[in-house]
Amino acid sequence: MLYFYTMNPPKTYTVDEAQKALERYCAYQDRCHKEVSQKLFDMRMIPEARDQIIVHLIQHDFLNEERYVNSYVRGKFRIKKWGKQRLKLELKRKDIHTSLIKKALDAIDSDTYLETFNELAQKKCDATRETNKQKKRKKLADYLFYRGWESHLVYDKIRELVP
Repeated sequence: MLYFYTMNPPKTYTVDEAQKALERYCAYQDRCHKEVSQKLFDMRMIPEARDQIIVHLIQHDFLNEERYVNSYVRGKFRIKKWGKQRLKLELKRKDIHTSLIKKALDAIDSDTYLETFNELAQKKCDATRETNKQKKRKKLADYLFYRGWESHLVYDKIRELVP
């Protein structure tokens, strides 16, 4: 026997309902334009309504790309210990303008940046139980490159930690 199930039709939103939902979405956490556009697309809003809502969010300071980039860089650097290369790559994936990326990366204190890098490299080196020096160097380098640290820093640190 075949049973036919009816699917619930997708929820539709008026412009006001969508606008209120997006205000909550942006107030909860800083968002970039791409995330908001995707959310509106997922809500099945027509392009004219999407544009109208995005303009409203920008005018009422719910959506601010510069604020988003600064908080993103601060958070990912401080919590996940990402280097500038990874931060730049992830922000480019979100279609953030390069001038905003550069400005946010320049705001990172260079002493703090190097201190974080040194602590991260030392911690990973100590945690790696590899006895073969080449394999240990490779594991350490792969780890630091994945995190987005610059190659000159990585290679200098590997020479220092695994002679």
